Amino acid sequence: MLVMYVGQVAKDILKWPRPSTPPVVKLEKRVIAEFGMPSTHAMAATAISFTFLISTMDRYQYPFLLGLTMAIVFSTLVCLSRLYTGMHTVLDVLGGVLITAFLIVLTYPAWTLIDCLDSASPLFPVCVIVVPFFLCYNYPMSDYYSPTRADTTTIVAAGAGVTIGFWINHFFQLVSTPATSLPVAQNIPPLTTSLIVLGLTKFTVGIVLILLVRQLVQNLSLQVLYSWFKVVTRNKEARRRLEIEVPYKFVTYTSVGICATTFVPMLHRFLGLL
Repeated sequence: MLVMYVGQVAKDILKWPRPSTPPVVKLEKRVIAEFGMPSTHAMAATAISFTFLISTMDRYQYPFLLGLTMAIVFSTLVCLSRLYTGMHTVLDVLGGVLITAFLIVLTYPAWTLIDCLDSASPLFPVCVIVVPFFLCYNYPMSDYYSPTRADTTTIVAAGAGVTIGFWINHFFQLVSTPATSLPVAQNIPPLTTSLIVLGLTKFTVGIVLILLVRQLVQNLSLQVLYSWFKVVTRNKEARRRLEIEVPYKFVTYTSVGICATTFVPMLHRFLGLL
């Protein structure tokens, strides 16, 4: 959430254009209206791969060099793809990687504290909803419409929903607590046919429920907002208005995040998939 919000806001503050055409051929049309610096794809890939490495290297038994290599390869491939599609310059990509590295170093000491708050504080969900919504609603204004604000709200809201979902699981004890403490390191289970089938079944059940919740909440929130602001239904331009776009996106994807982390596991448990 933090990495993507900082990256998206930095784009609209710096206002560095994407590579010019020609000589570059842009293979993605949807985000042409966005600015280029920094590359949020590079930021996301770097954040995901290296936070995953840092979080698991003391928890699972695997060669650290292998994990580091996979993190570097994954983030490098994503960075190179942004150059190949003509959406970013080398400077955009390097800027994204360096900003992410700085944010990881800056926030790492607080990771344990955040985990404790996530599972203990009753006020934590309020902060998780209010602060991200405030940041999205006060997103820097642009001279013309671009999908940056909508994308930022989607990402931040989904992250807020996932965080609230984990809080619900811990606070209301919806997840089973091991009778004995887990060892510091665990072996990664072998990949078998039955495990693959189980994983695909759980994925299919989960994604169907998430899509249903997304469609239901989106339609309901849009209807409420259209009625509140007296806007003609199905007006695509109205969706871009600040007072409609941010609330409906935030409510929809917060619900998706909660569904993915709370209701999907409950459904898996009900169906005997856990």
